[in-house]
Amino acid sequence: MPALAADVPLLRIEGVVKTFGRIPAVDQLSLDIRAGEFFALLGPSGCGKTTLLRMLAGFETPDQGRILLDGRDLAQVMPHQRPVNMMFQNYALFPHLNVRDNIAFGLKRAGMPRQEINSRVAEMVALVKLEGFEKRKPEQLSGGQRQRVALARSLARRPQVLLLDEPLAALDKKLRESTQLELMALQRRLGMTFIIVTHDQEEAMTVADRIGVMDNGRLEQVASPRQLYEVPGSRWVAEFVGDVNIFEGQIGPCEAGRIMVSTKDAGMLAVAEPRQRVEKTMICVAIRPEKIKLSRRGPASDEAHAHAINRLEGTVTDVSYLGGVTNYKVKLDSGAVVRSSMANTARLDVDAYSASQRVVAWFTPDDCVVLEQ
Repeated sequence: MPALAADVPLLRIEGVVKTFGRIPAVDQLSLDIRAGEFFALLGPSGCGKTTLLRMLAGFETPDQGRILLDGRDLAQVMPHQRPVNMMFQNYALFPHLNVRDNIAFGLKRAGMPRQEINSRVAEMVALVKLEGFEKRKPEQLSGGQRQRVALARSLARRPQVLLLDEPLAALDKKLRESTQLELMALQRRLGMTFIIVTHDQEEAMTVADRIGVMDNGRLEQVASPRQLYEVPGSRWVAEFVGDVNIFEGQIGPCEAGRIMVSTKDAGMLAVAEPRQRVEKTMICVAIRPEKIKLSRRGPASDEAHAHAINRLEGTVTDVSYLGGVTNYKVKLDSGAVVRSSMANTARLDVDAYSASQRVVAWFTPDDCVVLEQ
């Protein structure tokens, strides 16, 4: 039975290697990206994500491996001939050209007739909501407006794949958040494949359908934002994506869908049995801060009935009020510190805890994720 078109990736990266000197920037990386997908490459600085993006654009050449777009090997295709466009971090606008001419630049180089250029530029200007700014130079625009011009120029040639290299890094927080939503709406409206490179976890989780987490030139995990956060594939991913509490321990007996883990810092913990087989006896138990509840005496009886049986006693050492949530650090009697993030559901601080207060930090077996060290 022939494969459905939806099952065939638009972009296939096969065993790609790129070294600079003796250092591998991208190391045996394989990845499939589907048509119409918003995909994020997430990782710390120097992990190889921008190098990979530049190879997709044709600005770098793989030392090994292949990059296939729609089944076509891109090895011999020049950058300007690829149905791929890249939007750079610094926008790379021409300072001497106005908005209209910046957007039209690539179309003129491609030899498009003037009437079609005018029509396409007008379409792009409307798409990024810059009507009335066509005659302004980049220096007369705000950072957000320059970013939109760069986006319009990248989209003008209607590429199959749009590559975005840290495109929102220069924007302030409010503008960055609103632009993220605009990018998502734009990508859905165009049905185009977007690949964004970012080191901002929140940004990746906001915009992307799937995220590839990179470290030292390798893909550590590829998953949806929810799966990446709730079911990280390794301790490194768990610690890189969001905040997490980690307890190292030894696996004990398994009963009723739960395993007991003996830890040095939190005693015996009851943990939901992992779906995948755990080969090692020494493991890590990961719990996200929002899963750890604080109370003065531990969970109420109805909550205890819901198997909220992991109880850790300690003293609050730090309180950070952030509006929607309050972050707490609790020093356990063992000396270890756990982080808890509690939603502020009441306007007044009736449920708040203060520094030096004794509390019980509690969580259920289902709140725990078992990771091999």
